[in-house]
Amino acid sequence: MNAPLRADWEVIAGWVQPGERVLDLGCGDGSLLRRLIKERGVRGWGVEIDDDNVLAAIGNDINVIQSNLEAGLAGFEDGAFEHVILSHTLQAMRHTEAIVFEMLRVGREAVVSFPNFGYWKHRLDILNGHMPVSEDLPYQWYDTPNIHLCTIADFDEFCAKRDITVKERKVFDNGIEITEEQNYLGSLAVYRITRR
Repeated sequence: MNAPLRADWEVIAGWVQPGERVLDLGCGDGSLLRRLIKERGVRGWGVEIDDDNVLAAIGNDINVIQSNLEAGLAGFEDGAFEHVILSHTLQAMRHTEAIVFEMLRVGREAVVSFPNFGYWKHRLDILNGHMPVSEDLPYQWYDTPNIHLCTIADFDEFCAKRDITVKERKVFDNGIEITEEQNYLGSLAVYRITRR
């Protein structure tokens, strides 16, 4: 089975170097890790809480640990990985600051992707009196796992106030890279961050 083509995964695959140690938080069925192992020769591990996803990841030959990310990453040593990935999961975390700090503790770099709540179509939905529903925010208000939606500007400010360096940022809409007015025109943001 081929993994879906996702703009954030394309960027991540380009940022991760061959042979690196990679930790994928909220790895789902392990499709991203499987791709990185196959294409980049990484040594990868996943963390996932959902029973069905854990079984699927095992079926995809992924080393996966069943754990709640909200409990932190205490089982991992400082600097154990070159990259720690949190793809489309940041907005579902209760303790956003804690997980970002944990990612930067156990990894040399962290990669975070999230739907941009500042996207113009989301703003229009809110102006029309409704919560946004889109490809990057596919849930209705009553069944969403998302609890901390943010904009690109919000995440930039979050990093700046915590002495986190943004090494690189890519922004997309429908798989097309957005280079201008990113907070307004981009529906998906992908960040590569490190400690200062």
